[in-house]
Amino acid sequence: MKIILAPDSFKESLSAVQVCAAMTRGIRAAAPHAEIIAIPLADGGEGTTETLTAAADGEMRQARVTGPLGQPLVAHYGLIDGGDTAVIEMAQASGLQRVAQNQRNPLHTTTFGTGELIRAAIEDGVRRLIIGIGGSATNDGGAGMAQALGVKFYQNNKEITQPLTGALLAAITDIDVASLDPRMQNVKIRVACDVDNPLLGERGAAGVYAPQKGADAESVAQLEKNMARFYDLVESRTRSVRNIAGAGAAGGLGAGLMAFLNAELGAGIDIILSACRFDERIQQADLILTGEGKIDRQTIMGKTISGVLQRAAKQNIPVVAVSGALSTEAEELYSRGMLSMFSICDAPMPLSEAIKNADRLIAKACERITRLRFF
Repeated sequence: MKIILAPDSFKESLSAVQVCAAMTRGIRAAAPHAEIIAIPLADGGEGTTETLTAAADGEMRQARVTGPLGQPLVAHYGLIDGGDTAVIEMAQASGLQRVAQNQRNPLHTTTFGTGELIRAAIEDGVRRLIIGIGGSATNDGGAGMAQALGVKFYQNNKEITQPLTGALLAAITDIDVASLDPRMQNVKIRVACDVDNPLLGERGAAGVYAPQKGADAESVAQLEKNMARFYDLVESRTRSVRNIAGAGAAGGLGAGLMAFLNAELGAGIDIILSACRFDERIQQADLILTGEGKIDRQTIMGKTISGVLQRAAKQNIPVVAVSGALSTEAEELYSRGMLSMFSICDAPMPLSEAIKNADRLIAKACERITRLRFF
């Protein structure tokens, strides 16, 4: 048998790489001689760097950068394709997990560290970047990121040197985009994005996501006003991006990457699958095992498992999923080609217990699936 392992992470429990290891143990218990190919996956959020770098047999690097509140921290990025491509996730440098619960307020956070992470990769000589932008703590429209890469921002003819935040957008009166690091002109950037929100309005960066990052109603209104004014300036110097699907992702970082760096936004899972040569590696497979912590409506709307199903269907490969929980909405996946789905929980248990024992539970579930031998 040739079995492909293509799971996402199990949130708050195991990374996709760890899930693959557990799946492998379970399969080996039932089919010791099976050919197993592990392709851990992600869709652009937390874990994308580790996951894609591992799937592509790449190399992890680290850099000292500025955190979302201005604090120094160490962030990681990956090199794949023999060093031609860097994999970056903005959550490493500017993510919500980098900010204590009682300090969360997107008026005061910056993407400056994400720009520094991009700069570190450029100094390695890469020609392509894959940037995952899920999990942000920010709402600065990518101003901090651009600032770290050389773009100059002014308040009444005086350069602003402190890392830009959602609040500081109100101070900007002019922008010099010509000062952008010239090396960026030779780098192709693809942004892994799993939302289609525009930059402004009820479905925009501030309206939808700022409350999840600690903003109250007054702060949301201020962030919206600041962003609109800021992008009036940005678009007068670059191009119109505010209404492009995904512009509002990561507090407007989607818009910033398009406007300042001419990046291309795409569905996160499609970018990841292409980067790890998924179609090529699954050829002649007997089964694909996928999974995530909970299969629900979000899964159906373009997350990792949906992407795996689409690619598998083109080669008529059966797909089975394992998950901690299966919502009733998950059954829609059967009409999209899913062969079957299994909960890893083998007895009634609280969520905390399932999270703690996920490694063992995934292994046992995959052993039971392998013993069916119907594929």
